[in-house]
Amino acid sequence: MVSQNILRKYAKLAVVMGSNVQPGQTLMIQGDTDSNYFVRLCVEEAYKAGAKEVLVEWNDQATSRIHYDNATTETLKEVKSYVLDKTQYWMDNKICRLNVYSPIPGLLEGVDPQKIQEVAIAQMAPKVRQEFKQFSMANKTQWCLISIPNKRWAEKCFPNETSETAVELLWEAILKAVHVEEDNDPIAVWKEHNNVLHAHNEALNNYNFKSLHFKNSKGTDLEVGLVKNHIWCGGSEIAQNGVEFNPNMPTEESFTMPDRERVYGRVYSTKPLNYGGVLIDEFWLEFNAGKVVDFDAKENRETLARLLDFDEGSRHIGEIALISDDSPISNSKILFYNTLFDENASCHMALGAAYPMNVKGGLQMSEEELYAANANRSSQHEDFMFGSHDMEILGETYDGTMIQVFKDGNFVF
Repeated sequence: MVSQNILRKYAKLAVVMGSNVQPGQTLMIQGDTDSNYFVRLCVEEAYKAGAKEVLVEWNDQATSRIHYDNATTETLKEVKSYVLDKTQYWMDNKICRLNVYSPIPGLLEGVDPQKIQEVAIAQMAPKVRQEFKQFSMANKTQWCLISIPNKRWAEKCFPNETSETAVELLWEAILKAVHVEEDNDPIAVWKEHNNVLHAHNEALNNYNFKSLHFKNSKGTDLEVGLVKNHIWCGGSEIAQNGVEFNPNMPTEESFTMPDRERVYGRVYSTKPLNYGGVLIDEFWLEFNAGKVVDFDAKENRETLARLLDFDEGSRHIGEIALISDDSPISNSKILFYNTLFDENASCHMALGAAYPMNVKGGLQMSEEELYAANANRSSQHEDFMFGSHDMEILGETYDGTMIQVFKDGNFVF
């Protein structure tokens, strides 16, 4: 069993280094009902950090599945006005957030994909929902995403173990990934970890690449153009209120903004993508002039098709991220079925929206100005993994110089 000391250290890390709630600020914690014991610790740690108020919003995934099995599509598509009022309140008051994410992989397997798609589109359609997505991606205030185990997720990761052992093993893997141990100071460890990631970002920014070329033995042969004046980010970030925070725990990535019109070639996935509760596996995408023009998948091709057709920007990418194969999560050899972890084991890209922070002046740009800078625009942002142990990456600078960025799956600088 995980000790109370470890749980509290993790909760404090999430509150202090993750969301970094400030004295007098309100923190919103979103968690699953099965996570109540951990969420309570986060509430306590937030008040210790000086939070004025801690709001808690609960979700129950099993109930969500019951709704999909029994309610009509039209009922599920309806967005209640009080839900939108609540979202507007979060933005108006610049409330910082902590999401304690405990996914159930394959939760919606067997549900009509058309129903899932129609509901997802309708739920994101209201103007307030669009504004909140932009609010978050522009770091108007602090936010953080962490995970803790649940039984069904653990059983998926460790199918040959008993439920109890599987949960213990998943706890062990998560805590290792976020650098929480019985006898260490995880806050100090994370400060040093951020320094390492920031050094990678600085080196990449100094090169100011025009494009990156990815190749591996699985078949990936892809050229990704980068927008002019792009910025590499990763590790801690500074919200627009001036507060430093860590949006993802764990994190191992350096990421930037692709040019939505300059992606060419084919990319093969190296890990499953959990999209809307359905696992898409062994898929490839073919790009021309930045757009996916062909694709296939061994598992749940229809779901991949619906992802790509979600909106106009879903066939373009908004993020490209570099992660060495020789990294803690990759070396664990565990497939987490959770993008928060799996994306930090592998180079990845995101279909959908770009982060404004990844281009100079982007946080002050309007949506139209970002689009004019060739940032992608979409209602979704779905990361998928394509890195491998033999990934080779060459960067081309604006004077035509070719620089080796990755060799045998790892950074060379």
